[in-house]
This record gives sequence, C-alpha cells and structure tokens, in this order.
Amino acid sequence: MANGKWTKKELLSRPIEHIDITAFDARPVVTAYRDMAYTARTLANAADIYSMMLKDKECAVVLTLAGSLISAGLKDALITLVENNMVDAIVSTGANIVDQDFFEGLGFQHYIAPGSPEAPPVDDLTLRNLMIDRIYDTYIDEDNLRECDAVTKKVFDTFEPGAYSSREFIVAMGAYLKKNHPRTRSIVRTCFEKRVPIFCPAFSDCSAGFGIVLQQTEAIEEGRGQVAIDSGKDFRELTDIKLACRDTGLLMLGGGVPKNFAQDIVVAAELLNERKGGKARGDIGMHKYAVQMTVADSRDGALSGSTLREACSWGKVDVVHEQMVFGELSALFPILASDAYHRGAWKGRKGFRFGDLFEPGASAKPARKKLVSR
Repeated sequence: MANGKWTKKELLSRPIEHIDITAFDARPVVTAYRDMAYTARTLANAADIYSMMLKDKECAVVLTLAGSLISAGLKDALITLVENNMVDAIVSTGANIVDQDFFEGLGFQHYIAPGSPEAPPVDDLTLRNLMIDRIYDTYIDEDNLRECDAVTKKVFDTFEPGAYSSREFIVAMGAYLKKNHPRTRSIVRTCFEKRVPIFCPAFSDCSAGFGIVLQQTEAIEEGRGQVAIDSGKDFRELTDIKLACRDTGLLMLGGGVPKNFAQDIVVAAELLNERKGGKARGDIGMHKYAVQMTVADSRDGALSGSTLREACSWGKVDVVHEQMVFGELSALFPILASDAYHRGAWKGRKGFRFGDLFEPGASAKPARKKLVSR
C-alpha cells in the first residue's frame, strides 16, 4: 500500500476459491442435523428430498439460481452436479450465467475484498474510480467485465437477424468456450457438453444485455439486421421440457424470476393440454419434489420467500415432498450438494439430455420413456 493508498493490483490480489464438494463428505453432518432443530433439521430434510429426486429415474431435476452464487465460490459445486447427471435443466438470473460463470470461463476471476463490508478500507467511490465493482465482500475488475461484454457481442454477431431464446444464445456461448477456452471450468461449457439447457428469463439484465445493445446499435448504424431476445420462446421451450417429462423436481437456490419461471411451466403445460381437450387439473403433474434455499421472508407477499405450500394453491408444486430452508446459500448449499454426491444416488442415473429436444426435427410431445432411455 503506497502512501497509505490501496492500488488496484493490491485490491484484486486474493481470488475467490470455489469449494469442492467431492473433497469432503457431509453425510455425517446431515445425519446429525436430522435430530436437531430449526435450519439444521430443514436442511437435513431438504437433503433427503434431493436424494429422492435423484433416485427417481423418471424425474427430471430443474435447478434454479438467483443471487450472486458463482462469485461466492459455488461454481465448482454446481459443475459437479451437472457433470454427474444430478441436474437436467437450469433456470437462472443472467448475472450468474453471464457476468459470473461465462466471465470466469473466459479466464477472469472474482476477488476477496479486504476488510469487511461494515468497515471497508476503501470507499465505493474510490472503487468506482479504480474500475472495481463490489458485490458485498467480493470485488470484480470492471475492465474484465467490459471484455466479457465485448465477447457476448461477438457471439451475438454470429447469429442471423432475428429473435432467439436465451437458451440458444447460451448454447453458442458454451460452444465459444469449448473452442476458445477448453481448459477453464464453466457451468455454461459443461452444460453445452452435457446437453443440459440453461434458460435466463431476464437475459438482458446482465452482460448479455450490454452485448445486445452493442449489437443492435451497430446494426442500426450499418443498416443491417438485429438480433433480439425472445422471452416468450424461453417460456415455451421450458414448458416443452415439462410436456416431455411428467415427473419433475425443483432444486431452487434463491428465489426471484427463476423460481417463478420454473414453477409456472406446470400451468403453461396445463393450458397447452387444455387446448387439446385435456383437463385443467390432473393431466399434467405438479412438480413432484421441491426444495428451496433462501433468506427471503414470506411475510411481505413477494415471490422469493413465498412458501412451496403456497405454490400448491396455484397448482405448481405438490406438498408431499417439499422443504423450505431459510438460510444463506454459500454456507448451506455445499452441505446439501456434498451429501447428495456422497450418497451416490446419481450413479445409476442417466441424464435426460433435454438439449436434444430443441434440435431441428425433434418432437416436443411427451416422450418420457424415449428421453429416459438415453
């Protein structure tokens, strides 16, 4: 620290390390938690429900991500789930997928902020002038983020003019990482390789949005066609997954748009079924299993903290196997994930490869047996 002032290099000197859930066995902790109370007991019950999802070979697992999870050190834990067929589709905020995971896939990092948020050694105006962004106790190099924005535009430039789902753009981003950064760890690249579709219903609310703005502005100036995000197509494609697989389970990390988006596909599937003469209730199964981890409160009526039992009234989630876990994700999720990994229910499970549903000529009609046999 020269002349009592922090330099940018010093502030960005301690990278976040991602936890490895295979390196420790959380099963004894979960076993002990079953006979405790409060969050400990609900976490143990949630771990049991997640393992039930994995044992149920007819059930597809939909993972939702909200909040800043990758920057917190959870990337490798999530990649491990995808690699071992413990997740079949992902619905996420754009920040987790683009600004954080794709960003790290390009070789960039997140950093541990010195001091504490309550007593920071550097104020936020100074950080702004240094081109350093802050997420609570974590730093990001804004110059690196600008490079990430530029790469998203580069990917979007490869598309013909038209409107595309976020899934289609993210597939292209996965292909880009596989070709140009094959050695970096990335959820986007791993999902591309495993045919696990990723949906970001608010895709423009991240670096992808900056990429779209850059692409469209340049296209307008040059008199050529633009690309756009089709959120309706996102919803339809995710609903196709529900139509293709009657039994589904939700593992929800945080709340927000991803939580509601993943739950709403039950109702959307019912509407599509009704237009063909089906029943409003009964033909389409609610989500059979559901776990949510969140710090949100249920008393303000907002969706992030609304209980899964409340979701049952909307016809979205069954109440036989559901559990709310109120607690902070970076501390609790690794325990649940390590427990599931070491129990090993995934070892006899094949991935659904829902990405294949969206290949030219594929059918979105219910094809559970066909998909499960892969």
